[in-house]
Amino acid sequence: MPTTQEVAQDLVAMLKRGEFDASGEKYWADDVVSLEAMEGDMARIQGKAGVRAKGEWWAANHEVHESVVEGPYVNGDQFVVRFKMDLTPKGGERTTFDEVGVYTIKDGKIAEERFFYGG
Repeated sequence: MPTTQEVAQDLVAMLKRGEFDASGEKYWADDVVSLEAMEGDMARIQGKAGVRAKGEWWAANHEVHESVVEGPYVNGDQFVVRFKMDLTPKGGERTTFDEVGVYTIKDGKIAEERFFYGG
């Protein structure tokens, strides 16, 4: 079973290559919980299928012009990844996006991902 450090390094390498979907499929636990810093339907998603659908919705509703992934920063069974994006939401104006994701690993898989947005 991979260590948190190994999962973190591989996940970030995949993200840096733009392999967002593949990294999730490889590392999400079946009962993964994804938490966003917002209200509404996307605030808490549980289960691999739900998190996959959230990612598909996001990709379909945003045009990413540039993406920078930084990290990982590991501590125990958790690690942090920073995402900086230049994007245009469908029907919106081009903007920059800065967030960090805190990932909790259990049995070599992502048990929880929790996102925090920069201001």
